[in-house]
Amino acid sequence: MATPIFRKNLLFRFLFLTVFILIFACDSDDPVLTDDDVGQEPDDPIALQDKLPQFMVDTQGGTIVDEPKISSQTTITVAGDVVYEGNIGIEFRGASSQALFPKKSYGLETWDENGEDIDVSLLGFPEEEDWILYGPYSDKSLLRNILIYDLSRDIDRYASRCLFVDMTLNGVYQGVYVFMEKLKRDGARIDISKLDDDENTGEDLTGGYILKIDKTAGNNLGEGYNELNSFVSAYPPQNAAAGQEVYFLYEYPDAEDITVAQKAYISQYVADFESALASDDFTDPDTGYTAYIDVASFIDFFLLNELSNNVDAYRLSTFMHKNKNGKLKMGPIWDFNLAFGNANYCNGGDTNVWAYKFNERCPDDFWLVPFWWDRFMKDPTFVAQLKERWLMLRSGAFADTAIQARIDGYLAELEKAGAIEANFTAWPVLGSYVWPNNFVGNSYDEEVNYLRDWLAQRLTWLDTQINNL
Repeated sequence: MATPIFRKNLLFRFLFLTVFILIFACDSDDPVLTDDDVGQEPDDPIALQDKLPQFMVDTQGGTIVDEPKISSQTTITVAGDVVYEGNIGIEFRGASSQALFPKKSYGLETWDENGEDIDVSLLGFPEEEDWILYGPYSDKSLLRNILIYDLSRDIDRYASRCLFVDMTLNGVYQGVYVFMEKLKRDGARIDISKLDDDENTGEDLTGGYILKIDKTAGNNLGEGYNELNSFVSAYPPQNAAAGQEVYFLYEYPDAEDITVAQKAYISQYVADFESALASDDFTDPDTGYTAYIDVASFIDFFLLNELSNNVDAYRLSTFMHKNKNGKLKMGPIWDFNLAFGNANYCNGGDTNVWAYKFNERCPDDFWLVPFWWDRFMKDPTFVAQLKERWLMLRSGAFADTAIQARIDGYLAELEKAGAIEANFTAWPVLGSYVWPNNFVGNSYDEEVNYLRDWLAQRLTWLDTQINNL
C-alpha cells in the first residue's frame, strides 16, 4: 500500500507535467487549424487557387508505350475543383526526346466509355479529341515552346494553344508540363476544308491538305520515306554534301487515307511551285512563285524561326497546308525546345547567324533546308515585304518590352504556384548538361536570365541584318 508521501509526490509530478504540456502547446509556433485548412495537403504552403491546373492520369495498371494508346483515366482539377473526369487513350510521343529524356511527353485522346474518340473542351480550349502533354526537360527555362506559340498567336498566326499544368501519373508527380493542342485539321486549329476519299476531281481535289517536312514517325506507312507516305522534291537542298533530298510527308489526309488522285494533285502542286521558284522568271507576279504560295504566311514563318534561331527550322517539324481553291501556306510552327540558344551544334546557340543558312554550316546533316528560303531572299519584293513586316512586329508583339513582359508573366505564374521548385526537385537537372544544352546554368534564375539576354542580343542583331538586306 502506497504511503501518503509517495501519493503526494506522484500527484505533484502529474500536475507539473500537465502544466508543462499546456505551456509548451501555447508557446508553439504551429498554426491553429481552421475550417479553411480542411482538405489542404500537409505541409503544403501553396494555396489551392495559386496552384497550376492538376492533370492526373491513372493507367489502371497498364504500361504506356509509343503505340498504340492505352486506356486510362484522367482527372483535371483547377483550384482544387474537379473540372474534368473521363476516359483517355495515352501514349508516348516525340522522336529524339522519347529516347533521350526520362521525363516523357504524351499524346492523349479523349474517349467515351466504349473507347471511341469524343470531342471535349479541356481547360477552356475549343472542343477536340487530340491533345498533348509536353514535358520540358532539356529546356530548363520551361518556357521556350509556350513563348513562341503565344508570340505566333499574337501576330495572328495560329499555333497550338497551351497552358502550364502539373502532371501526376499513377500517383507519382511528374513535374511541370505544357498542356497543348495537337496540330490537326479542325475549324479551331488548322482551318482547312475536310477532304474525303471520294473527292478526287475538280474543285474538291484542291483541298484541304497538310504536309510536313520531318523525320518519319508515328503512323507513317512502311520503312523510312517511301511513295506510300511521302513524295520527294525534284530540287536537292543547297550545299548537300551527301546527296540528301527533301521529303514531304502526307499529314492530312494521312498516308493511310490519302488517295492516288490526291497524292498526284498535291505533289504536282508543290512541284509546280518549286519549278516556278527555281525558274529565271521566279519574280514574275503571274507565272512566278507567288502564283502558288501565300507570301505573308511564309514571311511570318520565317520571322518566328529567325527570331528564335530555331536549329530545326525549315527542315524538321515544318508544317504547311493548302485549303480548297487556296494557295500553299506555311505553318503552323512546331517544336521549339531547341530554339532560343538551346542547342550546342550547327551554331544553334549563336545570336548572330541566319537559321535559314543551316546548310552552309552543317552540309552533312541528313535533314537540310529546302532551297526556297535562299531563293526568296533574292526577290526584292519579298525582301521589301519582309522588312516592312519586321518593323511592324518590332513595334508590337516582337518589341523587347513585350517579349520580356511575356516571360515575366510566365515566371509569376510558376513561382506563385511553387511549380519551379517542385519540377526541379522531381528532375534535378539544374547545373547539369542535358543534350544539347548550349548553356548550363547553376540555378533556374541563371537559365531564365540566359534566355532573356540571348533574346535581347538576337533582336538587336536581326534589326541590323534585316535592315541591310
